[in-house]
Amino acid sequence: MSSDAELIGRSLRGDTNAFVEMISRHETAIGNYLARRVGRQTAEDVLGDVWVAAYASRATYDCSYPEARPWLYGVALNRLRKHWRSEPAEVAAPDVARMAGDWDPWPTVDARVDTQALLRTALARLKTEEREVLGLVAWEDLTVAEAGRVLDIPAGTARRLLHQARKALRDAPEVAALLQVPTT
Repeated sequence: MSSDAELIGRSLRGDTNAFVEMISRHETAIGNYLARRVGRQTAEDVLGDVWVAAYASRATYDCSYPEARPWLYGVALNRLRKHWRSEPAEVAAPDVARMAGDWDPWPTVDARVDTQALLRTALARLKTEEREVLGLVAWEDLTVAEAGRVLDIPAGTARRLLHQARKALRDAPEVAALLQVPTT
């Protein structure tokens, strides 16, 4: 099986099916990432933009990385930012509030407790960069170094941001209330 880098290289030499093969490997992951950020319906529109942008910029891909998934997350994040900037100001809201309402990352939590709202409150207090790294590592299953590549920051900075996010969530009163532990 060819690596993503090899497929991108082949697509640059005229093999359009190679790029389609690379997309098919990552379409579900990138689509789910977008759906968690803007909802399923909008995600479908943005996903098309992601593939067009990835195809147009494939010549800039660093082929020393065999897997293109972090690069594709970066393209997707840029398309999301463009989408959010294009919305009217009165519609704009923090990206945490844009998570699809039917998506629940904590399915074992008792449905009677409004866990999702409490955690969203805690997440909303994080700095944007901390939230981005946390989301890429926790929800997209990227390594910290890959999250750094997506956000175009050094791996050490990504590790620091992840540490800060984890600490902030641990210390958040909402999370402490859920866990029924005293805050520090």
